[in-house]
Amino acid sequence: MTPPPDHDGGALDDRGARDDTPATAAELDARLSAARYISDPATSLALWLALRMDRPLLLEGPAGVGKTDLARAAAEALGRGLIRLQCYEGLDEAKALYEWDYAKQMLYTQLLRDAVAKEIVGAASLAAAARAIAGSEASFFSEHFLIARPLLAALRSAAPVVLLIDEVDRADPEFEAFLLEVLSDMQVTIPELGTIRAARPPLVLLTTNATREMTEALRRRCLHAFLDYPPPSREVAILKVALPGIEPRLAAQIVAFVGALRAMDLRKSPAISETIDWARALLLLGKRAVTPEIARDTLGVLLKHQSDRGDAEAKLGALVRAAEHAGAGEPAT
Repeated sequence: MTPPPDHDGGALDDRGARDDTPATAAELDARLSAARYISDPATSLALWLALRMDRPLLLEGPAGVGKTDLARAAAEALGRGLIRLQCYEGLDEAKALYEWDYAKQMLYTQLLRDAVAKEIVGAASLAAAARAIAGSEASFFSEHFLIARPLLAALRSAAPVVLLIDEVDRADPEFEAFLLEVLSDMQVTIPELGTIRAARPPLVLLTTNATREMTEALRRRCLHAFLDYPPPSREVAILKVALPGIEPRLAAQIVAFVGALRAMDLRKSPAISETIDWARALLLLGKRAVTPEIARDTLGVLLKHQSDRGDAEAKLGALVRAAEHAGAGEPAT
């Protein structure tokens, strides 16, 4: 879990972390900017409402538009820890919620075998022996042997946290159904221990890349925000935050070139992270402008499928002209 950073102002909770909830969506937006996340007003408002209403927020959109990073920035902006559950096919309760430490249980059974033997002294049958030790069974299904996974850790945290359920669409529909109790009531039921309710309700963010459709039951329990590729002005601002000192003309050219790529029918359009990687690559190479030669040589930073690279190389002249046009009005230094 990421340790919460310190912020000026706000009250300390019982673990020393600050959780001064922003009074307005605009204040939250400013804090996200301070946490190096350039949001848009609609997303900041959805996040603020989720925070104030204690409702999960479903973040939907193409891969690489900043959904996961929003959880990181929200945790930093709110002074909370971040707990992440990465979803995948086959994910079950044992990996998401809790599991029993069977190795420790077996070790304790061996260490306490004499005590167990005393429990069954005088038992006339196997059934009687089983009944005699039944009262001790609860000792082996207690908090001492419980391994908390991300969902349970978030619910039991004494300080409020941000719970990121990342790429929920990659999990099986059965796991999505399991999540409904958590999202509806901020609680889970463990048969051996009973119902565990959130000590401090976490801010829950779920992300989906739409590899499969989310059920209506899950959508009803969440607020919703759609994150798309940013407009050029915001992507330039993101570049300036990620790479302080980048020349405005180069930033504008990079964003225009990548935007033109995204307008093509590609197998995988470049994400914001790949825009940043490409900008970093050009700076490392000492380039101050996008040229056909450097674009061709570094296309592998932006495009990860050979068919996409072939399509881009066929239109490289138009892509570079779009970049040059965008940078024409920007100063070189």
